[in-house]
Amino acid sequence: MKLIFMTQHEDPYLVGEAFRAGGSAFLLKEAAASELTDALEQVLKGGSYVTPSAAEGLTNISLRDPKNREHVPEPSPRQREVIQLLAEGCSMKEVADALNITVRTVAGHKYAVMELLQLKTNAELVQYAIKHGIITL
Repeated sequence: MKLIFMTQHEDPYLVGEAFRAGGSAFLLKEAAASELTDALEQVLKGGSYVTPSAAEGLTNISLRDPKNREHVPEPSPRQREVIQLLAEGCSMKEVADALNITVRTVAGHKYAVMELLQLKTNAELVQYAIKHGIITL
C-alpha cells in the first residue's frame, strides 16, 4: 500500500512526519491535477514525491531517521487533546467536562505544554495547534 498525504500545510516538519509515518508522497491540496498525476507516477515507479514549495525547507531534515534531526518536544496524547479543545475555542470548564477531568488539571496540562514548547500566549498555542495539524481551519 502506498500513502499519499495531501494537506494545506507546507511545513517541512509535517513533510518529515508524513514520510516517517510511511508516506510516499506529500502534496498540497491546492496542487494542480497534473502535479497529482506526476506524484502518482513517481510513487507507482517506487519513488517518492514532495510538492516543490514544501521541498524547499527540507534541506536539513532527515525524512526517515528521527535520530538525525533536532529533538522537537512533543506534547502527550492527553496534552494534545487539551490543546485541540482550547484552540477550537472551548473554555477550560468545557474542556474539563469533555475530557472528564478537573479545570485545574486542564490548566496544568495547558501550562505544561506552554512551558514544554516555550509558548507565551494563547495565540501562540493556537498557532502551534494549526501548524502541527492538531486543528484545521
